[in-house]
Amino acid sequence: MSKDSPTTFSERLWPSPLLLLSLLLLLPASFMVVFPVSPALATPIAIGVYVIIAGSLVLMSPTVNVRDGVLTAGNAQVDVSLLGKMRTLDDATLRRVIGPSADARAYLVVRGHIHRGVQIEIADEQDPTPYWVITTRNPNELLKAIERAKQPR
Repeated sequence: MSKDSPTTFSERLWPSPLLLLSLLLLLPASFMVVFPVSPALATPIAIGVYVIIAGSLVLMSPTVNVRDGVLTAGNAQVDVSLLGKMRTLDDATLRRVIGPSADARAYLVVRGHIHRGVQIEIADEQDPTPYWVITTRNPNELLKAIERAKQPR
């Protein structure tokens, strides 16, 4: 990483607070399952189940960033020079693009609790992936960062 080309966009797709709060329902459910077997272990196991699942969601949340002319979303990377048309997706359009209108070859980084995103065409003829769909809380900022990264320095 060079010091003269900083990250122009970076976002971690954290789980929503509502999702983490709703996972608290695991506490009584786990407690009731374990209590008949071992009342002494019911509380620690219930807390452990919550911590493991909530922690997994937090630790495995993907990142989206634009750095050094490369777009990274989840585990995939593409040079911004290989990107074609881009557009923001509102809630209804996003549902259509990842649902009935989806192309099975598309690359998706989608989190159900984020209701906006971007669709980016891949202009590389050698790549079978027609487009990427990325959910993001900041779709306009992501597209601006990609446009800035495409400009020659």
